[in-house]
Amino acid sequence: MDEILEIVNEDGQVIGRAPRSEIHGNNKLLHRVVHLLVVNRRGDILLQKRSMSKDVAPGRWDTSVGGHIGEGESIEDALKRETREELGIEPEGIRFLYKYIHSNPYESELVYTHECCHEGPFKFDPEEIEEVRFWSIDEIKRALGTGVLSDNFEEEFQRYLSQKTHSELRT
Repeated sequence: MDEILEIVNEDGQVIGRAPRSEIHGNNKLLHRVVHLLVVNRRGDILLQKRSMSKDVAPGRWDTSVGGHIGEGESIEDALKRETREELGIEPEGIRFLYKYIHSNPYESELVYTHECCHEGPFKFDPEEIEEVRFWSIDEIKRALGTGVLSDNFEEEFQRYLSQKTHSELRT
């Protein structure tokens, strides 16, 4: 069954609905997604290697958790659901980081990014995710632009570093 997603404006207000199959492939239809960056105590970021069967960024390393906000679903509920589905965990201490629009020739997303600390273990669906592992900040920096990471995560990572730098300057 084709998932129904809400089409939103830049403020996140719902302006329509359409099947996922119409939204993916039409970057004029902005839809909402949640991201969760899972970090460990050392500050490494958990990345997931997307299954080759995925329609977006197959076989590439991506954000710890990412998924659509379903029709009528809150951001918080979507984040918890996606985290359970993708990593098999119930994270605590989730904090909101920022929101932004990510657009490429395939789709446009209004992304709500959060962060939490969790050491694992993680239980993922091998049909959705090939592998998960923690990457150091330096490992990620070396992988930028090589095609190993999804374009979405590369943009996410730059925002994350910028946000971390600004928050460190405030403390």
